Amino acid sequence: MINKRAASREPRFEIDRSLFPFESRFVSLKHGARIHYVDEGQGPVLLFLHGNPTWSFLYRNIIGNLRNAFRCVALDYPGFGQSTGPTSNGFTPAEHSRIVAEFVDRLELRDITIMVQDWGGPIGFDFAIRHPERVAGFVIGNTWAWPLERTGQRIFSAIMGGLVGRSITWGFNGATRFFMWRGVVTPLEDGVRAMYLAPFHERSSRAVTHIAPRQLAAAEPFLASVYQSLTSLSNKPVLIVWGLDDFAFQKPERTRFENIFPNHQTVLLQNAGHFIQEDKPDEISAAIRNWYPRRVGARR
Repeated sequence: MINKRAASREPRFEIDRSLFPFESRFVSLKHGARIHYVDEGQGPVLLFLHGNPTWSFLYRNIIGNLRNAFRCVALDYPGFGQSTGPTSNGFTPAEHSRIVAEFVDRLELRDITIMVQDWGGPIGFDFAIRHPERVAGFVIGNTWAWPLERTGQRIFSAIMGGLVGRSITWGFNGATRFFMWRGVVTPLEDGVRAMYLAPFHERSSRAVTHIAPRQLAAAEPFLASVYQSLTSLSNKPVLIVWGLDDFAFQKPERTRFENIFPNHQTVLLQNAGHFIQEDKPDEISAAIRNWYPRRVGARR
């Protein structure tokens, strides 16, 4: 069950503007989704896609670093951050990908470089496969784009997507607390952690954080479809920024992306966990600045 505010224009929670000093914008899409996003700066378009259980807040430091040289756009999927969606929405990655496509069309974004991480990978790649003419390249963080293969990953999906995960999620916002603890090397400050917990303060809003780990296994047909077509994007330039201390995605996932995208540059991030945007935002920003003129600009 999703929060009844889904049909309302009332903010889901108060944003700490000392941490997230960007104008909140909204666009209403088909089927009742109301999407919150930020759109900062001018220049080449960088579209930032988050995963679970995060929202556009995840990219705040990177946006702050890059908005003087790029147009930085970051949205929240329905049910995440300040975005809402109708109760008919299953809040699956396939649906999020369609939301991204409509969002991009409404904002008339073109020649986009997409940064993907966590579920943002499958969601962003699926969008790009369907709309390659919109996409100039990728910045790939710790993510994947194929059905789960390792036993540990399947066990994780079964536990966090099953009764145990649902219970701790419903009971005390456990999924968000776990991911935002386990997913970083440097512990989050209290105010930052509060911003990740805020969208799921009400129990009825927490379902999306349980759906995502369940979808790791349940979305296998979607993931297989993405992987089958991923090579159609192999000519796109890619910057890989990879945290070396991630509990979820490690060297096998990184090297697979390096093999799929021959025109890549890899930056390894020491002392960075799953949420590299929290652990190493300055290093990621510098890598994008250095890579973009040589990799994406050279295509024009």
